[in-house]
Amino acid sequence: MKRAQDLGLAPSVILLHNPEHSLADLSSEEAFDQLAAASRELEAAKRAGLCSRWGISSWDTRSLERAVLGRPNAPVKPDVLMVRAGLLVGYDVLEASERLFAHLDISHEGRWGMSPFGGNATASIWSEFDPRLFLEQGIPAATRAQAVFRAACDLPFVHRVATGTDSPSHLAELALATGLQTDEKVVSSYRALLRRKQTEARKSTTEIG
Repeated sequence: MKRAQDLGLAPSVILLHNPEHSLADLSSEEAFDQLAAASRELEAAKRAGLCSRWGISSWDTRSLERAVLGRPNAPVKPDVLMVRAGLLVGYDVLEASERLFAHLDISHEGRWGMSPFGGNATASIWSEFDPRLFLEQGIPAATRAQAVFRAACDLPFVHRVATGTDSPSHLAELALATGLQTDEKVVSSYRALLRRKQTEARKSTTEIG
């Protein structure tokens, strides 16, 4: 908390990062108990004025879902849930994130996304197709990066998306993307495609097994 003391301001949000790393090998009961214990500590920090809100940041929400679904969520009540978002997120993680949003009763303002480019905004995949097809037709010209960023806000549906950059121009480019609108039919069709591919993959695995 030294930096907070230097600034004279408590952090607006403290995030518990990637708890799935320590939960994956535990039983669902043990995972819930461990997550609840961490939540109580963060809630105590909030009450003590060490932060305004607290939350959980998870790259793979499936372990979190396994830990909390079907159990009372009172001990685990984050203000913010930050999850992986965007066109590179698999259907199972996408669905797990949205179920967690609902189960934990996360407000729309507390639903955050991260890593819309999968860690690399210049990766070859972004030139192999045109992500602007996810945007409404007839809107002013947008860049591919803006389309990727805006689509991430709907996959899953989140209030804000965090991404890292050391380029002010790239940051300005993405800030403009928040004013763009996605094509709801295209997003819905893409979700259906992900669901179908996931079902086919599971069926293939079952047949092989």
